[in-house]
Amino acid sequence: MRTRKAILPDAQRIYELIAGYSADGTLLPRTLAEICENVRDFVVLEDSARVMGCGALHLYGPHLAEIRSITVAPGRQGQGGGRRLVEALLAEAKKHGVSCICLFTRTPEFFANLGFEIAQREDLPDKIHKDCWVCPRFHNCDEVAMVRGELPKFAILPEPANWLVKLQA
Repeated sequence: MRTRKAILPDAQRIYELIAGYSADGTLLPRTLAEICENVRDFVVLEDSARVMGCGALHLYGPHLAEIRSITVAPGRQGQGGGRRLVEALLAEAKKHGVSCICLFTRTPEFFANLGFEIAQREDLPDKIHKDCWVCPRFHNCDEVAMVRGELPKFAILPEPANWLVKLQA
């Protein structure tokens, strides 16, 4: 098994892998269009030219990146593929000079073995603002926030739209 950067022809398989784990809420669902748009964020795990797993690194800025959508095909779990994916994404974050990598998970033991520590969701406002507030489980979240590196001391949140600013005035 080896990892490599995903390319657009991998998008359908990435979609299938994520969809297999989003029906039960293990992963957030992603549309095929969203995966195509963000395919450069993904790394794939392949064996004999077949994609067996995937994961993505979402960059918020030099202060924070998020590992997301980590999945390995059901018949291929327990063979070190998840570790390879995370290590490839950590190397990508290092290449970009990111000081803190976060993730949200229901399997904190796996990530603790890779050097991640439990954190408070409130310490990651960029992530909360981007994804969490639209999640149906926002007020009853069962995921554990974890980080590796120094927690950010600031956030880069999007500017409010001009129409919203005028509406509030």
